[in-house]
Amino acid sequence: MQFPTLSFGLFFLLVYAIAWALNGSNEWRKIALLMASWFFYGAWDGRFVLLLFLSASGNWLIARAIAAASSPGRERGLVALGVVLNLSVLATFKYAGFFLEQLDALLLALGFGRDVPLMQVFLPVGVSFFTFQAISYLVDVQKRRIAPAGWLDLALLMSFFPHLVAGPIVRGSDLLPQFRTAPRLERGAVAAALLLILWGMFKKVVVASELATALVDPAFRDPLHRSSLDLLFGAYGYAVQIYCDFSAYSDMAIGLAMLLGYRFPRNFDQPYRAASLQDFWRRWHISLSSWLRDYLYIPLGGSRKGRLRTYLNLFLTMLLGGLWHGANWTFLLWGALHGGWLAIERGLVRAAAGRIVLPRAIGILVTFHIVVLGWIFFRAPTLTDALAYLHGLAAGDARNTLVTPLSLALVTIGLAMHALPPRGLQRLAERLRYWPAPLVGALVAIGLLLIGAMQPEGVAPFIYYQF
Repeated sequence: MQFPTLSFGLFFLLVYAIAWALNGSNEWRKIALLMASWFFYGAWDGRFVLLLFLSASGNWLIARAIAAASSPGRERGLVALGVVLNLSVLATFKYAGFFLEQLDALLLALGFGRDVPLMQVFLPVGVSFFTFQAISYLVDVQKRRIAPAGWLDLALLMSFFPHLVAGPIVRGSDLLPQFRTAPRLERGAVAAALLLILWGMFKKVVVASELATALVDPAFRDPLHRSSLDLLFGAYGYAVQIYCDFSAYSDMAIGLAMLLGYRFPRNFDQPYRAASLQDFWRRWHISLSSWLRDYLYIPLGGSRKGRLRTYLNLFLTMLLGGLWHGANWTFLLWGALHGGWLAIERGLVRAAAGRIVLPRAIGILVTFHIVVLGWIFFRAPTLTDALAYLHGLAAGDARNTLVTPLSLALVTIGLAMHALPPRGLQRLAERLRYWPAPLVGALVAIGLLLIGAMQPEGVAPFIYYQF
């Protein structure tokens, strides 16, 4: 069940009606939202609803034990146990097959033959997101940032359907306080939510889907038989596609949660306007980058233990961030590229010490192309495919079969979005809150019809469903 589909629209209308009908009883409201979230998740594979139940129950028990622990050492031990158990779930479903394949290849190279039994494990949708969410919850309880939640609140936090399968990674400190009382729905929030949903649908259904089918997928499918120009615009196209695809999901998730009375943190802030890679990670997938900073980079020592250790911590954080995205050498190299450049960037800034200040336009141009280079590894199915793509960029022939006026227009539109006023939708929503409700409803209906008329045949799943 995907967001921009008729089946999800009917599902959400039913959930919306039930949630606000039960608003007089906050506990029953949360129970209804939890059941709806499990139904939503079970639409992919009902067996994994049990995984959500067990994960929430296990983390609830560990959090209670942490709060009742008699010493800091026992608290740390319980947190370590919780982290290991959560990562074990992630490793079993996401990485077991990959590491067994690498071990098998190593044994084969050493002459031992195929001694390792290989296995194919079906990946639960969104397992990386709710696993990271659980880890941050346990750490925050141990650090006394939040109090242990009741089982219902924690289960709803981890299962809430707007963010369940592709984020944002909503921390307990953001959402659990909102669960304590029944929410209120204000006209301004409704207007902002509807605009976010429409804007997200446009980015996903029109821009991302069209770029994927017309430009990006053909370029990456057979890079050795494409021109350098095709591959160059294929890389630019993927930069726009993944931004429009993932930010669209985040916008829609934030909007859907807002219609149910809850606030999620912002997850994107015009990332291709960044003048440095550090700035890029303040703007791209903010919930993940801040999670990596708070729960990995800082615990590793951050910048507190000297320059070399700072550079190593940056590199390791991004390397593990790459591994979080998937069990593939391409993701590891993507993370290594970002981590290495972040370290180089930190060193260059320190060496310049304010004596050299590059124009912002040059910083944006350099940063964008480093990010695009990383996207090639991120998108390519294998390392061999990524290297073939890079070879084609440098030595492809002069033929051009993919770049069309439409694909050029979509790439331009995707990049031009970063020139819009940063809070433009919010300002528009403030104006719409005073308009008559029937007029706002008519405008939304017209927007949906126009998006439906422009969408290509079929809409691919969101890219981040695979993580």
